[in-house]
Amino acid sequence: MIMKKLALFAILFCMVQYLTPASAQAEDGAALFKTKCASCHGPDGAGQTAVGKSMKLRHLGSAEVQVKSDADLQLMIAEGGKDKKAMHQFAKKGLTPEQIKALVAFVRTLKK
Repeated sequence: MIMKKLALFAILFCMVQYLTPASAQAEDGAALFKTKCASCHGPDGAGQTAVGKSMKLRHLGSAEVQVKSDADLQLMIAEGGKDKKAMHQFAKKGLTPEQIKALVAFVRTLKK
């Protein structure tokens, strides 16, 4: 009886984790974005900071960015942009894959 309850609990727990809405991920991503990304990309992702302007960063809500797949955005955040010197490699800075996914979910909320 106890094993059945534990198995049921484990299944329900996994389902809740899997079905967590993207909006909850985006909320976590918003906090990460504020601490890790906003200094260059700006609080709204427009890139209108001194660094963003000097590097000619694209607005993260632009069609050019939003058309990229989640996997492409995750890779860019994890490993940096094309020019590894330009953007931090956040996987090497300790962000977990889950945190990187949360950042992508937040970037999706910036769509124009």
